[in-house]
Amino acid sequence: MDAVVRVVIADDHAVVRQGLRFVLEQEPGIEIAAEAADGVAAVAETRRHRPHVLLLDMLMPGLDGLGVLLELSTLEDRPAVVVLTSYADEARAMDAVRAGALSYLPKTASTDRVVEAVRAAAAGGSVLDPGVAAALVRRVRGTPGESPLDRLSARERDVLAELSRGRSNREIAKVLSLGEQTVKSYVSSILTKLDLQDRTQAAIFGLQHGVVPLGDALDP
Repeated sequence: MDAVVRVVIADDHAVVRQGLRFVLEQEPGIEIAAEAADGVAAVAETRRHRPHVLLLDMLMPGLDGLGVLLELSTLEDRPAVVVLTSYADEARAMDAVRAGALSYLPKTASTDRVVEAVRAAAAGGSVLDPGVAAALVRRVRGTPGESPLDRLSARERDVLAELSRGRSNREIAKVLSLGEQTVKSYVSSILTKLDLQDRTQAAIFGLQHGVVPLGDALDP
C-alpha cells in the first residue's frame, strides 16, 4: 500500500462531503482524491483516480450505493469501500457487505470511528456497526427454513423476476430504469448467490420459486 491513502467521498449532500473532507484532511497520510454527488459520478471518479478507499453513501441519485458496488466489482484494483449511511437497515447493510463493502457505519458515528474505518479499510480490515456485526453472525449461523431467495437483495429479486419473464438485459434495464451494465452486474450476483450456471437456470429457478406466476413468462 502507498504511504498516502487516497480517498474518494461519494455523498449527495455537499455538507456531508465537506465535513468528511475537513476531518480526513487533518489526518496525516490521508489524501482526498475526489468527491462525487451521485452514484454515476462515484463510479467515474473511482475509475479515474483509483483510490485506496471509497467512502460511500447508500442512497444517492442516478445510481444507489449498491449499484456502485456492483459496477466496481469488475475492477482489478477496486477500492476498499466504507459505507456511511443515515439508514441503519439490517437488510441494506447485508446487501452492501455481500456486494463487497468492508465497513458499514451510520453517519452518526464519531469522527474517530470514521478515520479508524478508513485506515482499516486501506489495510484490508473492517469496522462494522454492532447491529451489522450481529446480523453477519446470524447469517453465518444460518436461519432454519431460510429460502434461497433470502440471499438476494430486493433489487436482485426485481431483476430475477424480469429475467424469469424472459426479458433481455436491455429490456430489464428499461423496465427497472437501470443501466444495462448494472443489470449485467445484478445478474452475475444472482447467479453467484444462487449457485446457478446461467440465466436460463435463473429463469427456471425464479418460476419454480414463485418470483412471478407461471403465466407471466414471455413466449420465446
